Amino acid sequence: MFTGIVEEVGLLTKISERDSGEKILTIGCSIISKPKFNLGESISVNGTCLTVISSGKSFFRTLASKETLEKTNIGLKKEGGSLNLERAMKASSRFGGHIVSGHVDNVGEITDIIEDGESIKYWIKFGKKYTKYVIEKGSIAIDGISLTVNDVVKNKLSVNIIPHTDSKTNSNEWKVGDVVNLEFDMVAKYIEKMVVK
Repeated sequence: MFTGIVEEVGLLTKISERDSGEKILTIGCSIISKPKFNLGESISVNGTCLTVISSGKSFFRTLASKETLEKTNIGLKKEGGSLNLERAMKASSRFGGHIVSGHVDNVGEITDIIEDGESIKYWIKFGKKYTKYVIEKGSIAIDGISLTVNDVVKNKLSVNIIPHTDSKTNSNEWKVGDVVNLEFDMVAKYIEKMVVK
């Protein structure tokens, strides 16, 4: 489980294609690599839960399956790209964001970027079938960042990124037309499962 509090922006240093259509990603990092990674541990990479298959002092490698490459923006990333990174939460850790599983529900498209005081407002269009999970002032993870939904208009939502978040994540690179990973509130999905017959 993750919290959506990004610990480091890593660098995608190498992409190795496999005949199976999968990719091995080598991701450089300097903060989350201490203490050293454990083989098989989960890392949130742009909000996508991926498994460490090997590592060194300043990098780790992970295998991106065809499902991951097709259903998230990981498949769109190129060498030299930046990625939001978070190690899995420890049971003893302070809970800073909200419950994030690292299982991306949908990708959205950034449609508008507006300066809003000291922060920046982003409008994101997403799949219509997911509107039931999005409410004003609810939680959402966008590229692994825990954010609060400001407004919802049909299948578009807005969030504000404050300067601190912008300086600690790759949101400062977002542009109109970019595709972002979305994970909707897990609590809403469980409630739906319990009440819908």
